Amino acid sequence: MSKSPEEEHPQKAFGWAARDKSGVLSPFNFSRRVNGDNDITIKVLYCGICHSDLHQIKNEWGNSVYPMVPGHEIVGVVTEVGKNVTKVKVGEKAGVGCLVGSCGSCHSCADDLENYCTKQILTYNARYHDETLTHGGYSDNLVVEEHFAIRFPENLPLDAAAPLLCAGITVFSPMKYYGLCKPGMSFGVVGLGGLGHVAVKFAKAFGMKVTVISTSLSKKKEAIEHLGADSFLVSRDQEEMQAAMGTMDGIIDTVSAFHPLLPLILLLKNHGKLVMVGAPDKPLELPVSPLLFGRKLVGGSGIGGIKETQEMIDFAAKHNITADIEVIPMDYVNTAMERLAKGDVKYRFVIDVANTLTP
Repeated sequence: MSKSPEEEHPQKAFGWAARDKSGVLSPFNFSRRVNGDNDITIKVLYCGICHSDLHQIKNEWGNSVYPMVPGHEIVGVVTEVGKNVTKVKVGEKAGVGCLVGSCGSCHSCADDLENYCTKQILTYNARYHDETLTHGGYSDNLVVEEHFAIRFPENLPLDAAAPLLCAGITVFSPMKYYGLCKPGMSFGVVGLGGLGHVAVKFAKAFGMKVTVISTSLSKKKEAIEHLGADSFLVSRDQEEMQAAMGTMDGIIDTVSAFHPLLPLILLLKNHGKLVMVGAPDKPLELPVSPLLFGRKLVGGSGIGGIKETQEMIDFAAKHNITADIEVIPMDYVNTAMERLAKGDVKYRFVIDVANTLTP
């Protein structure tokens, strides 16, 4: 007979979990493994709410296992370290993003791309090496292998930096890989949500000329005056889009709803790159002719490896890049999920775990 979540491991833990595809979260007692020689234990201070948390708690991707404690934008303070740990010390700040494990021996792992390891272990809703279910950061503590922890520089505010562990690396990694990070480049950002607003900030820090591309004119003032974008295109305005054809070196597309790609491909210069980081639930149409007659590229990217995530956090600290957040108490989380489903947040909810998670 299998053990209950409270009895699986020796260390007690408490958080909020979804029990079924209704996605309703409620208080949940469970357990964490003992801190091993290569592990660190983190007292969770803040955890961001990612849109994928909403998909997972409602089983919208069809792979959810319950009970589920979500959360993969986790920051806190280190309370215990194993004898082999060198990355962090007790009392220092650390974070955990989307991954807590990988095989460690494949080509992807050897290249510091654990995010493409076929045996990657996600921070929640996955099976750990011992076959127990992983649980995320909507909880009071977390035990993680040192390798998968991220050091947090002292000058980064933990609450506003938490979303960088998912949203930040999701846009930073493709910008670096596809060479869309050179000063003076013309760069487009499609969609101004959790991913898009962070993409604008990184692009500006790289010294690029940034254009936000959105269906909604109402976001223009925010994009230019608050986030520092250089220009704004309404994707439904055919005259505006036609005038901007062939002007961009690269575009990052953060939209997860169904949308046409042709207008975006036409914005690219010859040899330009359109990089997809949103995940629409229906296949998009890909017109090939404009790719051929301009040697253009459509690519994709998914989060990033641990080494690059650390590089991203250090870059963010150097350039004072954080997410725009709304800090919420733990017992507001179900309302936050309802608002997130409607797009009613600028631009990321972050749970104040340390001050509001109470048994």
